[in-house]
Amino acid sequence: MNGNRRSARIALAAASICAIVMATSARAQEMPAIDNDDIGGVVRGPNGPEAGVWVIAETRDLPVRFIRIVATDDQGRFVVPDLPKANYDLWVRGYGLVDSEKVKSEPGKTLTLSAKVAPSEAAAAHYYPAIYWYSMMKIPGADQFGGKSDIPPNIRQTEWLNLMKNNGCVGCHQLGQLSTRTIPKSLGTFANHEDAWLRRIQSGQSGESMVNIIAGQLNTVPIKYFADWTQRVANGELPKHRPQRPQGEERNIVVTLRDWMDEKHYLHDLIASDRRNPTVNAYGPLYGSPEYSSDLMPILDPVKNTATTFRMPVTEGTPEALGPGHAASAEVLAPSPYWGEEKLWNTRANNHNAMLDDKGRVWMAATGHPPQNPDFCRKGSSHPSAKVAPIERTNRRVTMFDPRTQEYVALQTCFGSHHPQFGYDKDNTLWLSGGGPVLGWVNTRIWDETRDIQKAQGWTAIVLDTNGNGRRDDFTEIGQPQQEGKDRRIQAPFYAVMPHPTDGSIWGSVRGNPGAVVRVVPGDNPSETALAEIYNVPAPGFGVRGGDIDRNGVAWVSLASGHIGSFDRSKCKGPLNGPKATGNHCPEGWSFYKYPGPGFEGLDDNSAESSYYTWVDQHNTFGLGENIPMSTGNLNDGLIALKDGRMITLRVPYPLGFYAKGFDGRIDDPAAGWKGRGLWAANGDRTPWLIEGGRGTKPLAAHFQLRPNPLAK
Repeated sequence: MNGNRRSARIALAAASICAIVMATSARAQEMPAIDNDDIGGVVRGPNGPEAGVWVIAETRDLPVRFIRIVATDDQGRFVVPDLPKANYDLWVRGYGLVDSEKVKSEPGKTLTLSAKVAPSEAAAAHYYPAIYWYSMMKIPGADQFGGKSDIPPNIRQTEWLNLMKNNGCVGCHQLGQLSTRTIPKSLGTFANHEDAWLRRIQSGQSGESMVNIIAGQLNTVPIKYFADWTQRVANGELPKHRPQRPQGEERNIVVTLRDWMDEKHYLHDLIASDRRNPTVNAYGPLYGSPEYSSDLMPILDPVKNTATTFRMPVTEGTPEALGPGHAASAEVLAPSPYWGEEKLWNTRANNHNAMLDDKGRVWMAATGHPPQNPDFCRKGSSHPSAKVAPIERTNRRVTMFDPRTQEYVALQTCFGSHHPQFGYDKDNTLWLSGGGPVLGWVNTRIWDETRDIQKAQGWTAIVLDTNGNGRRDDFTEIGQPQQEGKDRRIQAPFYAVMPHPTDGSIWGSVRGNPGAVVRVVPGDNPSETALAEIYNVPAPGFGVRGGDIDRNGVAWVSLASGHIGSFDRSKCKGPLNGPKATGNHCPEGWSFYKYPGPGFEGLDDNSAESSYYTWVDQHNTFGLGENIPMSTGNLNDGLIALKDGRMITLRVPYPLGFYAKGFDGRIDDPAAGWKGRGLWAANGDRTPWLIEGGRGTKPLAAHFQLRPNPLAK
């Protein structure tokens, strides 16, 4: 009898535990309450809930096309938060799937979406990021270089990769998406893929640049490798690697896309705030940089979801910023398979990219004047900078736009510009890359007080302290034999420019193979006192492009080797100046972190990623923390963050082919949690019609936000 009672009590307890577990499980499956501006639900496949897939909500009811994308949690649940009132198409996209049927819905609804399993490997691979396809291309073996084949003898394997990646082909557009891994029928009929590629690289106003790299620098040898690649794809060969569905923080990302500009012109970049104080311009407009494509500066209001333009004026006689001296041609070399013989690009202002100051004004690497410099820039001038390094001509200068007054001013700087960045000094000095053999600046405090650009600007030669005495002395000029006891001027053109947040030094990235970073200490009179240090990238890194600096003074750069590289000057063991400090004197300062995604076969462990630019989130504008280095994932369809040694991919799964050339962070409301902060980037591909959607697709502005979990509202 006692045994029966004990058995009954055990059975009752077990039933109670089971009920508790079932109730807990049921609660775990429950959706959070959906507000009237959210759409939520669950994604189910044939085998149950689908974890780590994307739910895409898209509408064209607003003044601009609006897309918001979220990922499902481990139970297949999703919440698309804070949607403007409109009718939306919703569907599911994910690795191992093909797109589900689109479902019509509106905010306030809860849905069950049915995932559709890919019927074949080929159908699934259609949705892979470009890197999975581009890494299929064969790379000449090391035994083919050094005069042992048709490859020019001066080209090393690293130089080949540099030109096939971020300092060549992928420096302008993505490779590996559907448009480039196939040959469009509109290109023509050809006997083979080699003939097709010979014709393809001549297309449009970038045809001359493509031909110069492929036929000029590389003796047309890449043609057979491109042809072999696309022929194998046409024959049905698929990537050997499969992407992983989003994990961890990647499931917490909310991506919002809006289109702007137009279908014929591209955007190089956008700007949202002052990188020194990212609360500037909170909830304000975004300003786009169309570079060679147009004189219309696009302006996007992300609150009203409206897009407008501002025409950047130039003075009479300013020529088109196309042709010799530029990376785009004035005329179409051969008809485009998308636009025929139509000339699309016609800019004179040539707004490459911009920065906001603490007043919310937009300072641009653009021009408003003809190339001939005024007399005060040239030889014989009394200007302190011209005495040291006179400059006769300049293609791109500086302009400023004040959104509050609509004032637009073209500043006639003597030096060239490319990327602007504000320093952390009391003069709000604007430092600019693009000056070639000089580093230039505009003291915006003096300009605001006097409106005298001659007084407000300066530039300096880049000079190493070769004699090691701690000051700048007479120097040996570029290309001349070094003279004993003198310092040395070097050719180290800044590509990125990076003002140090605390010590007043100005850093720059120097493109090339292997490339370098340069540190300049301006001194009291920069035209005459500035001293530089240069640090070359050691193996396995090579191929520097864009870069940034963190708040600790560590420089971060995108590398063609498939790494993000960091240089920490505090790790250097030997002298930083003197006759032996010529670039290779501090390899111990460098560290390398491989980007995600597959690499080319036949090489050491590598990633085919071809990152264009690196930016540091100094102020936790995204939510991963302060001082997080991030890169454009140009073949990974998004951005890539490095946190605690882990690579986190901020992917844009729709439209396929997202390609950024830079990005910015902004905090709209510090008290609003994840909703008040985020990253902004433009789809910066020079050929926006190559993205999913094809001809007629407009450039996109992408907003990346990080929720605490996939269901946060």
